[in-house]
Amino acid sequence: MSTVNKVVIVTGASRGIGAAVAQSLAQAGAKVIVNYAGSRASAEDVVKNIVAAGGQAKAVQADVSKSADVDRLFDEAIAAYGRVDVLVNNAGIMIVKPLSETTDDDFTRQFDINVRGTFNTMRAAATRLADNGTIINFSTSVNRPMLPGYATYAATKSAVEQLTRVFAKEVGKRNINVNSVSPGPTNTELFTNGKSDEVIGRLAALSAFNRIGEPSDIAPVVTFLASNEAKWISGQNIGLNGAMA
Repeated sequence: MSTVNKVVIVTGASRGIGAAVAQSLAQAGAKVIVNYAGSRASAEDVVKNIVAAGGQAKAVQADVSKSADVDRLFDEAIAAYGRVDVLVNNAGIMIVKPLSETTDDDFTRQFDINVRGTFNTMRAAATRLADNGTIINFSTSVNRPMLPGYATYAATKSAVEQLTRVFAKEVGKRNINVNSVSPGPTNTELFTNGKSDEVIGRLAALSAFNRIGEPSDIAPVVTFLASNEAKWISGQNIGLNGAMA
């Protein structure tokens, strides 16, 4: 695919789906900025794996909920590779609690990272992403079923989908396409933390394949969306959930 030499920022790329996406893009020939908020060692491990496989990558710390950090993230990416062609907004947190038990801090943290973080990076990309660029945002398939405990998290990701649709119209004049992807339950620390085998099994049974997803199920789709072959796809949300929803 035509991702060779594209410069890609992947937020939240030190582990889980973000790490898999960074490595998939690097294998496809992209130069990858592995963004992390606090897990420097994990981010450097991702970079080492990419370089060991013959790819190009650089780890850059930035808290996407802070606009100054986002500006620095773009500055460092452009200083390293000359431009930014693709932005993958993967950074996010998930707090599973009934709405009645969700604290002000729970609400704020999720909206700050999941929504404000995506807003900050897209706002910067409006002027700093190269013409003919691509933006891929992460939503979630738990927006579709009514799963108790996920109300606030689903609300953040629903906001991301609306930002995606409207922004696709706003930046189309620069031939930038903007889409979102919605993974279902996926075998990452973000998803499995605090869940019993029984709960994970129950969620796995919702898919047509009686399993939860793996990062390797998600990363190739993101890599395709980053390619020129996907340029006519814009303003869309793509479910990646094994027919869960």
